[in-house]
Amino acid sequence: MNSGFFASMASIQNRLIPLKRSMGFRKPDSKSLGLILSLSKREVQAKYRGSLLGVTWSLLTPLLMLGVYTFVFGVVFRSRWATSDTHASPAEFAVILFVGLILYQMMADTLTRAPSVIISNPSYVKKVVFPLEILIPVALTTSLVHAGFSLLVLAPFLIAVFGGIPWTAILLPLIVAPLCLVILGLGWLLASLGTYVRDISQFIGPVMTAMLFMAPIFFPVTALPEWLQPWIGLNPLTLPVEQAREVLIFGNMPDWKGLGIYYCVSLAVCLIGFAWFRKTRKGFADVL
Repeated sequence: MNSGFFASMASIQNRLIPLKRSMGFRKPDSKSLGLILSLSKREVQAKYRGSLLGVTWSLLTPLLMLGVYTFVFGVVFRSRWATSDTHASPAEFAVILFVGLILYQMMADTLTRAPSVIISNPSYVKKVVFPLEILIPVALTTSLVHAGFSLLVLAPFLIAVFGGIPWTAILLPLIVAPLCLVILGLGWLLASLGTYVRDISQFIGPVMTAMLFMAPIFFPVTALPEWLQPWIGLNPLTLPVEQAREVLIFGNMPDWKGLGIYYCVSLAVCLIGFAWFRKTRKGFADVL
């Protein structure tokens, strides 16, 4: 593994410490973490409460979706994942597509909820001691739980279609972590804006749909014209989706340089979003 990557990340972390303090960003204590986990558990349980199969739907839903993708893109459209030297089979295409959709769904689930997360919890706003900033991490944690279930469904298909799970799969958390930082930063920003401007809730859905089709989820970046590839790279999903496939499916090491740059940008987005939320939260009670 590239030791320079970790050295550069440590240097960036040290330089960001004064910035974090100036923005009021503090490491969450055990009480806050416990509250995040408790609220996340309650949300997951509430989603399936009353259904016959309960939490089992967390496994069945991605399994059914994977079957649909295989049929639609593999049988109906006869889609193939074009690489430099070969074309993937329909089953391979479905698995490659599913990896990208897992990350997209994690981001979409959190950000589409973000604009209404304060509005839908007015009682929390009136509680002076309640840390409103944890509502976005709660939404993200819930999405991560569902993403974890989807990965469990994906695992046997990786073995059946590609012959196994490469050891590089253990690097997946390093790729998901900066995406989570981006989601947190954008989530805090949208939660604040959505409290003051209710139209944000209506706007974010089409934006997330556009991000789906403007990310390399249904196609590899290399399939695009060279002049268009840098523009697709501006989508915050592009690098995590591409690198997740490299480590989960193809058994390749991530692009450490690109990942390092992405970490820097994601930290900045997270800090700016948190600072904006802290600065604007004082007026939440006035508009609810």
